[in-house]
Amino acid sequence: MTVFALLMIAVVGFVVYAQFDYEPSATLAEKVDLDAIESDGEGLIFQPKSPNGKGVILYQGAKVEKEAYAYLGQSLSEQGFVVSIPQLPLNFGILGSGTAADVIDEHSEVEEWFLGGHSLGGVAASFYSEDPSPKLSGLYFLGAYPASDFSSSGLPMLSIYGERDGLSTVEAIEESRELFSNNSVFVEIEGGNHAQFGLYGEQKGDNPAEIPAIEQQDQVVEALVEWINES
Repeated sequence: MTVFALLMIAVVGFVVYAQFDYEPSATLAEKVDLDAIESDGEGLIFQPKSPNGKGVILYQGAKVEKEAYAYLGQSLSEQGFVVSIPQLPLNFGILGSGTAADVIDEHSEVEEWFLGGHSLGGVAASFYSEDPSPKLSGLYFLGAYPASDFSSSGLPMLSIYGERDGLSTVEAIEESRELFSNNSVFVEIEGGNHAQFGLYGEQKGDNPAEIPAIEQQDQVVEALVEWINES
């Protein structure tokens, strides 16, 4: 078999694999009217009734549909933030790490942006943050950590992680602390796991959570809002 044939098999295999995504759960459907959410290009946009001049961009976790984060988007917009959950190629953040630049350009009314993501989406956000827009005011991680060293940076950073996370474990988060800037905040959600940073049900390799999914989501919103307001 030729190298070209092997490459084509690998590409096709990856594309097929990428189609099996985690969809929004019934819990999310109970809390958010997905049909009423505005579209921003191919992504989701949540416009606040009383804008505070700040925006939040959230990159989805690998193979997780963007709608699974709609409760977070809706809740943050109720606090005055413009919230963008962009569609990333094949639902893989690392294939669209620069998407934040388009969001920032499209919404010139927003003065400050806070970028982050869940799991692999957080890694993708850190890629963009190595050479970001001047409007980027902070970088956050949900069950994730940066791909490179920000220890010499003064960029405000936030890590929210779950005590029961079976993928981005507490041990992995602790080991990653040296990659964070000296202006970083770490928040542990007791009883929280990896999948409940979104609302898409259980995830392979994760541990069962010891708190309800909405309770974990509300704690994420509370931590993000507090961090943004203090940054």
